[in-house]
Amino acid sequence: MMDKRVLIIGGGPAGIEAAYSLALQGVKLVLIEEKADVCGHIQNWDKLFPDFQDAEQIRQTLYRKLDHPNIEVITNTEIKNLYPKGKSWFAKKDADKIFEADAALLATGFEVFDAKRKEELGYGIYDNVITSVDFEKMYKSGKILTSEGKVPERIAFLNCVGSRDEKVGNHYCSRVCCINAVKQAIEFKELVPDSKAYCFYMDMRMAGQFYEELYRKSQEEYGVTYIRGRISEAAVTMDNRIQIKAEDTLSALPMKMTLDLLVLMVGIESSAGTTLLSEQNDVLGLYGFAKPLGLYSEDNMTSKPGLFLAGTCKRPLTLPETLADARSAAIDIVKYLKTTT
Repeated sequence: MMDKRVLIIGGGPAGIEAAYSLALQGVKLVLIEEKADVCGHIQNWDKLFPDFQDAEQIRQTLYRKLDHPNIEVITNTEIKNLYPKGKSWFAKKDADKIFEADAALLATGFEVFDAKRKEELGYGIYDNVITSVDFEKMYKSGKILTSEGKVPERIAFLNCVGSRDEKVGNHYCSRVCCINAVKQAIEFKELVPDSKAYCFYMDMRMAGQFYEELYRKSQEEYGVTYIRGRISEAAVTMDNRIQIKAEDTLSALPMKMTLDLLVLMVGIESSAGTTLLSEQNDVLGLYGFAKPLGLYSEDNMTSKPGLFLAGTCKRPLTLPETLADARSAAIDIVKYLKTTT
């Protein structure tokens, strides 16, 4: 395998894990990341669900894997074109920067839904409406504060912002938002034990290992209140608090609530790079994600020989699922390289 070379586009967890797995098999590869640093969205997180693992420890583990001598890392490089020619794959940044390899792996990840597209919720309009990403940055600093610098007494987390929403065109579930809301509600209650924390949901999708247990713990030990219903509108009060209108769909009654902070649990969308490079190679699937050849034994393969997929460029996945998927992609790539000359 020492004479084989692979291009990996995307330096998030999927790209790094696949790169390391391939490097251990003697494959030389180039990992190309468009941003200044690798590790993707995990850089924005302090703790990970459902076990509150320190995200920095995971980041450092991934960084160390890139020290393998078979891995070359190139950052600040956005690939604008990916195409096959003969038996090789080429990735092109511009006329003077072209990479060539025997196979290519798309690990271009995801983007977070832009909450400004849901104007009725007030993100970008009202100071005390934030996203789950904003909340995580605050939590990393050790303080959750309103725009006035006050500790919130009442906070609400709204699930499914940008997911399962016909108005924005995303009918799918983003998989991570429900459990992330549970995690962040617990984190807030640990920082501010005397506060009130509410979670608005359509239904709580606790399908992962330890998810249901954490959901129950948030209620039994931390007193988080769950309200089945969606917030229809957010408005600002005279004292810059947030008043929301919603419906409790269990009781079929409308409700109003005044909050110090509203947190929008934003979902997962395909990245611009995923959509661009997938469309170029006729592997564009639903919602701009890349389309695998099949969902079972061919989930890391595409209709184009030598082009493979890993991680959330295909669909929303949790971090453990992403890492496992990357290792699976590496296995398929090695099989492919052994059958080509």
